[in-house]
Amino acid sequence: MSIDEAFATAEQVTRSEARNFYYGIRLLPVRKRQGLCALYALARRIDDIGDEQAPLEQKRAALSLVRKELSDIDSATDPVLAAVAETARRFPVPLDAFDELIDGVEMDLAGASYETFDDLRIYCRCVAGSIGRLCLSIFGNGTDPRAPQFADQLGIALQQTNILRDIREDLLLGRVYLPRAELDEFGVRLQLDDEGTLHDPDARLATYIGFAAERAQHWYELGLRLLPELDHRSAACCAAMSGIYHHLLVRIQANPTVVYDRRMSLPAHEKGRVALTALAKAVLPV
Repeated sequence: MSIDEAFATAEQVTRSEARNFYYGIRLLPVRKRQGLCALYALARRIDDIGDEQAPLEQKRAALSLVRKELSDIDSATDPVLAAVAETARRFPVPLDAFDELIDGVEMDLAGASYETFDDLRIYCRCVAGSIGRLCLSIFGNGTDPRAPQFADQLGIALQQTNILRDIREDLLLGRVYLPRAELDEFGVRLQLDDEGTLHDPDARLATYIGFAAERAQHWYELGLRLLPELDHRSAACCAAMSGIYHHLLVRIQANPTVVYDRRMSLPAHEKGRVALTALAKAVLPV
């Protein structure tokens, strides 16, 4: 398989699986788009290992294999890994960020729970801050030495949005990411009613979600400091990807009960509008 075919495989994975991110990725020039698709495709593979229906030891073995493959990635023949290897030759990709992502998936496999937000932040940094730093290696750092920190913070903001959006679905899988100390403080007991909807007779969960959403907004403010450090096309891509999740957060904050009985998402036309707005604001040169 040629390197062009390897990149085509990674882009096909991204186009079919990155329901939110691809709206932004397609705004990039070819080489950056190829690179980001390669990184996404591998990140998706790692994430899917954690979510697949398979014995626990099989999942752990699969993650160990990915770690081994990453340690000798220049010899890879798998198309996605070959595309990542070529991307790492073209851009300063921090390949150890994939190890952090694997660490986060292993936390899920271990059934980790989080007592405080500081504990949860460590998990978010592994599974999402790592992605922010991988993306930054494709975008370019700009001049502010804090750019990797901004990328990390933006990833954490997106992961907090995911957690609030998926409270019900995660509970069905036996996972609770919301910090236990905070749930206790707000008097929240996470459970489903007979219809499979989050049970919240006293609106305590709604109050908590409002609190957590406000905190996530602050993380967006921190992370979006990255945009002025990026070139026009990269800023448009980053704004589109983060903007879709930010729109989800705004809706959740306005009406927390929207996550009680379904997995909330934006319609395709609204995602497209966010991407076009990001592109327009970037004022692309001709």
